[in-house]
Amino acid sequence: MTGCSGSGGSGGDAQAVPEAATGSLEQLAAQVKCKPNMQTDADELRQAICKNPEGKFILVTFATDRGQREWINGAKDYGGHYLVGRKWVAVGETGTVTALRKKLGGDIEEGTDHSAHTGSHEGHEGSAEPSAGATHSGH
Repeated sequence: MTGCSGSGGSGGDAQAVPEAATGSLEQLAAQVKCKPNMQTDADELRQAICKNPEGKFILVTFATDRGQREWINGAKDYGGHYLVGRKWVAVGETGTVTALRKKLGGDIEEGTDHSAHTGSHEGHEGSAEPSAGATHSGH
């Protein structure tokens, strides 16, 4: 009899994504072998820059699920690739977040791609109404 067996063994999918990791920023960083360079250490969120063999990324942990979702929703306006776990997010290049996902689990979310409208923002000046993009400068 040939075919797949559902029982034990090492015949599992090598690309299987683990269950999303949990823990402090330092614990998550240790799981992906990076020493976090802390940028923000506040009650509601902690953010660090990390670098490991997979690449450079930002690791953020949150006190609440709501705070995490609000942060992601705001950050996505700037584009990017987000690996999202329970009360944590890793932000980096596609290859980096894909590699991190193999160790940390989580779901990959994509930010808004602004490349479709690369024209200048001329014509918004002098308008009586602010443009929708007027508040996200500093790209």
